[in-house]
Amino acid sequence: EVRLVESGGGLVQAGGSLRLSCSASGFGFDEYAIGWFRQAPGKEREGVSCISSLDDDTYYLDSVKGRFTISRDSAQNTVYLQMNNLNPEDTAVYYCAADSRASILLSLWLTLKDNPSLGYWGQGTQVTVSS
Repeated sequence: EVRLVESGGGLVQAGGSLRLSCSASGFGFDEYAIGWFRQAPGKEREGVSCISSLDDDTYYLDSVKGRFTISRDSAQNTVYLQMNNLNPEDTAVYYCAADSRASILLSLWLTLKDNPSLGYWGQGTQVTVSS
């Protein structure tokens, strides 16, 4: 059974930090690019960050560059998103998503937004940043 389980969300004040974890099982972790989408109320889902499986190439949404850092631990089958200097605009449900196509071309991971059936998804974790 394929599972992506997110944890680490919560309520934090502006300027604070959180670390999200995505624990993967049931598929070849090292064959998938894995990352995080987020969706705020009334807004479209957007790709926040992802990391490749081959060369640790990374993608970041412009608004999180310099504040968020993604990493992966193959021994633990886990991907982490360290989020620093959070602001209220970061408030959203954060979803972990895995894509085997993006192991070859990282930019394909972003297309999961419009083609979710092509990848694996977690259930989401809420991040709320208060001002």
